[in-house]
Amino acid sequence: MPRPTPLARGTMSRRLVLRMTALVALVAIFLSTLTALAMRQILVSQLDSQLQATAARLVGQGAAQGHPPAGGGGPGQAQGLLYYVQGSGGFVQVEDIRGTLGSEVSEPLEALTASPDPTDVYLPRLGEYRVLTTQVGSSVIVTGLPMASITASMWAIIAAAAALTLLGILIAFVASRSVVERSLRPLARLATTATQVSALELGSGEVAVPVRVPDADADPRSEVGQVGIAFNHMLDNVEGALAARQRSETQVRQFVADASHELRNPLAAIRGYAELTRRERGEAPPTTAHALTRIEAESERMSKLVEDLLLLARLDSGPALAAAATPLNQIVADAVSDARAAGPEHRWSLVMPEQEVVAWGDRYRLHQVIANLLANARTHTPAGTHVETALSVSDGRATITVRDDGPGVPTEIADRIFERFTRGDVSRARQRS
Repeated sequence: MPRPTPLARGTMSRRLVLRMTALVALVAIFLSTLTALAMRQILVSQLDSQLQATAARLVGQGAAQGHPPAGGGGPGQAQGLLYYVQGSGGFVQVEDIRGTLGSEVSEPLEALTASPDPTDVYLPRLGEYRVLTTQVGSSVIVTGLPMASITASMWAIIAAAAALTLLGILIAFVASRSVVERSLRPLARLATTATQVSALELGSGEVAVPVRVPDADADPRSEVGQVGIAFNHMLDNVEGALAARQRSETQVRQFVADASHELRNPLAAIRGYAELTRRERGEAPPTTAHALTRIEAESERMSKLVEDLLLLARLDSGPALAAAATPLNQIVADAVSDARAAGPEHRWSLVMPEQEVVAWGDRYRLHQVIANLLANARTHTPAGTHVETALSVSDGRATITVRDDGPGVPTEIADRIFERFTRGDVSRARQRS
C-alpha cells in the first residue's frame, strides 16, 4: 500500500498543519489588531496633551476676545493649528497661514459645545482635526490640531503589522509542517509494520509473524507508543493462534497418514480374499456371488480413497516433486485418450502445437492434475458435453487448459472451488464412470 504524500488531501498531517496555521493566523491577527489600536491610543493621547497645552497658551494670551493671539503664527507655533471663536467669524491658522473660515468649515465648529475632553471633527478642505472646546466667559473657543500625522503613522503601522502577520503565518506553516511530519513518523512506521504483516502468507503451513513494532515506537508514555504496544500484543496473539492451528493441522495430517497407512494392509487382504473367490463364484448362490462381487469392487474403491488420503497427507507436509524436463505433448495426449475411453458418451477434443513442448515439472504429478480435471469434466457434466483440452505456449510459458460447455461451477462455491472435498449441488447431473 503506497504511503500518502505529506499534506495530501484527507491526511491527518494536512488537517493538523492547516489547523495549527489557522490558529497561529488568528492569534497573529488578533495581536496585530490590539497593537494597532494601542498605538493609535498612544498617538492620540500625545496629540491631546499637545492640544491642551496649546489651548491653554492661547487662552492665556487673551484669545477670548475673538482675536488671534499675539505672535500667533511665529516659530514654535503648532503646525496646522486651528483657532476659532464661536459667533465671531473667528480666524483659522493652518500651517502658519491666517485666514477667515468659510461657512462650510465654520458650521461644524459652531455646533460644538464646551467640553474638557478633546473630540474628533471633520472639516471640509482641512480634513480631520482633534479639537478642544473651551468656555471662556461668554465665548467658546475651539482649538484644534490636524490628525494627518496620526493617520499616516497608523497606515504605516498597519502595513508593517500586516507584513509581519503574513510572515508569521508563513513561518508557522513551515514550522508546523516540519513538527507534524516528525511527530507522525512513528505512526507511519506503525503503518509500514501493519503492511508487512498483511503481506505475510498466513493461510497454511508453518506460520510465524517475525515483524514487530520497534521498541522506540512502543513507548507507553505516548499515544502512538500505546498503539504500538497494543499492536505487538495483537501480533503475539495472532502468532500463538497460528501456532496452535498449525499443531492441530499437523496432528490431523499425521492421523490421516497413519490411519491410511494402517488401512492399506487390511484392505489389501480383503481384496486378495475377494479375488480368490472369483473361480468359485459360479458355484455359489446368486446372492452370495453378487455380494462377493460388490465386496471386491468396494474394496478397490476404498483402496483408491486410502491412496488419495495418503497423497493429501504427503502434499500437506510438503510435496516431494521429481522435477525434470518433461515433454507435455505426450502427457496431455495420454490423459485425453484415457478420458475418452472412460467417458465415450462425451465429445473430447485436443488442441496442441505441432512442435514438441518441453517444460520443467514432475511428469507424474502433471499427468495426475490433467487426469483429475478431465475426470471432473466427465463426472459433473451430462452426456454429450464437449470437453476441449488445449496446450499452448506464450512468452516462454506453457499453458494447459481444460474447458467444457457444461453447466459450469455454481457461483455459491466459486470462491472455494480449490478447497479439498468441495462439491457442487448434488442435484446436478452426475455420471458415474
